[in-house]
Amino acid sequence: MKLKIHTQIFIAIISGLAAGLLLGENAKHIKIVGDIFIRLLRMIIIPLIMASMVAGVVSIGNIRNLGRIGIRTFVYYTATTLLAVGVGLILVNVLKPGAGVELGLQTGVDSQAHAAPSVVSIVTEIVPKNLFKSMAEDKVLSIIFFSLLLGVALSSVGEKARPLVALFEALNAVMLRITDWIMRLAPFGVFALMACTIGQMGLAVIKPLAVYMATVVLGLAIHAFITLPILLSIFGRYSPAKFIKDMFSAVATAFSTASSAATLPITMDCLEKKAGVSNKVASFVLPLGATVNMDGTALYEAVAAMFIAQAYGIDLTLWQQLIIMLTATLASIGAAAIPGAGLVTMVIVLKAVGLPLEGIGMVLAVDRLLDMCRTSVNVWGDACGAAVVARLEGEELAGNQSCQPKL
Repeated sequence: MKLKIHTQIFIAIISGLAAGLLLGENAKHIKIVGDIFIRLLRMIIIPLIMASMVAGVVSIGNIRNLGRIGIRTFVYYTATTLLAVGVGLILVNVLKPGAGVELGLQTGVDSQAHAAPSVVSIVTEIVPKNLFKSMAEDKVLSIIFFSLLLGVALSSVGEKARPLVALFEALNAVMLRITDWIMRLAPFGVFALMACTIGQMGLAVIKPLAVYMATVVLGLAIHAFITLPILLSIFGRYSPAKFIKDMFSAVATAFSTASSAATLPITMDCLEKKAGVSNKVASFVLPLGATVNMDGTALYEAVAAMFIAQAYGIDLTLWQQLIIMLTATLASIGAAAIPGAGLVTMVIVLKAVGLPLEGIGMVLAVDRLLDMCRTSVNVWGDACGAAVVARLEGEELAGNQSCQPKL
């Protein structure tokens, strides 16, 4: 009996964990398999986003409908990100993971090594100066903007634009087929990535920061298994248990790659084929979410900032913590959907409340593992958002629950 792809990926994660512990540093020799898998996924991101968004916008038809979907998507993403940061701040104030932490770990980071993107630069870069340069540099927001503009223009032109519309619809179908092929390699890529990560990092390095890690993971778990399922059940009328089963392949891939952008093709495939979300909703909500909806990253940055403050013995006021909430939300929007990007945008959060940037060095030792966890939550949040928006648009999904109470 052939195992389902999500079962294969789950087995690959467990096997990779065991192989990493067994092989140690030698696990790096199989990293090429994981690297090729990620490169294959990243190879199709730009054409998939452009084809799916253009085809999706055209299929929406009325431009007013596009505006309605956009507003609902924006409200959902903003609300869930603020809820995630709120959970993180509550936990870090209660558990105080930074109390008593040795500051000897704060080495290895040049506080000026990366320039933190400003809010103005994030907004400005949405409009590309050169579309092909933006495509080459994987500037997803710019591609989304152009694709959105092109889709609206094609809709407004009407029948004359039909040949170009057919081209993008065909390209979308072809990219989805390529995604299916790449998915068959997912278990091998996930195994290699997991083995290499555990082999290089080991388990000993995480002991001094156990409480900090536990705080982040607990916050992510509350958001992923309580907050989002409640929203999914109430507004999406979708069974959370069935939805996590439907989306397991995407979440597991996000965990192993630590990249929501690389996981995007798989997330779209799962949503459309298993959950029954239409392409017009998935192609709009998911590419946008992979770029601006970073619930896990925002929660992580807020907890990390408070952890650093506690480790340095700095007491932050309620107002300063509110500033952390707002800046973590904005900084997560600017975080690239690639591994480790949250560390760069964390500079924004630390600067906002005057915390020493050198404190980032304390969290580097366990960042990779936490990056995998928060990326999984980012992708899970995107998927839940697509299901909620689809339900609000009147779509009947595969896991719809009856709104009538059972007697």
